[in-house]
Amino acid sequence: MRTRPSIARPAGRHIRSTADRVVLSYPADLSEWGRFQVEKPSFRAFLRKTRETAAIGDVWEEFVGVGCCGNTLDVPLRVERVDGGSEMGADTEIDYDVREACGLEGGWRVQSADGPTRN
Repeated sequence: MRTRPSIARPAGRHIRSTADRVVLSYPADLSEWGRFQVEKPSFRAFLRKTRETAAIGDVWEEFVGVGCCGNTLDVPLRVERVDGGSEMGADTEIDYDVREACGLEGGWRVQSADGPTRN
């Protein structure tokens, strides 16, 4: 029977394992349009591909779209929970919670005369 040679690791180095689930939060004042953008399967896939790791307390400022007049909406997503390892992977489930408002202004009227926070 043939055995595989063991792989020596430098002291202090750990192999990261893939996270099973990551819970992110967005601010309560994120518009319905903004929530729709971040909760889409394609945006979750984008996060899995562009974020290498997740740790509780990390804040990711993410671009979620361009309004009709070219103004961008960047959303601060905060890592609230990580189940499993710390590495993001293709199978990492991403869920969302809502946290306190932070004065985020966005939505389809972000650059209108009425302003982003008026109805």
